[in-house]
Amino acid sequence: MPLHNELAILNGYIRKNNLKSSSQRGIILEAFLSSNRHITADELRDIIKIENPNIGIATIYRTMKLLCECGLCRELILEDGKTRFEAVYDHEHHDHLICTKCGAFVEILSPEIEKLQKKIARKNGFILKSHRLNLYGICKACSK
Repeated sequence: MPLHNELAILNGYIRKNNLKSSSQRGIILEAFLSSNRHITADELRDIIKIENPNIGIATIYRTMKLLCECGLCRELILEDGKTRFEAVYDHEHHDHLICTKCGAFVEILSPEIEKLQKKIARKNGFILKSHRLNLYGICKACSK
């Protein structure tokens, strides 16, 4: 998976903030991006430990915090209390449908929802800076 831009962003952020560079951060970034899903640090650890058993969960948490700070991902803290991470660099804004039974995610790209949110904000005198819309329910598979 090409991650040249993401690595450049991470390394630039590390240099700018006088942080230590490490190969472990690159390994974690690659595993995170390769997972291509909304992933917890524990799930990421399960993937990483296969080839890199010496990378601990604390390193993963610190690196994911760093990836959020430099704009490569964001945290999603959902109703189940678990923190998941989602790639945001070079990804179109989207909202989520989330199954409360199995935890499945469906990403929603909806210009209609975006227009409505802006309209509601304007009507109430708000200037939107960012937003998240998570809709919770039961997915098709779980409702059977």
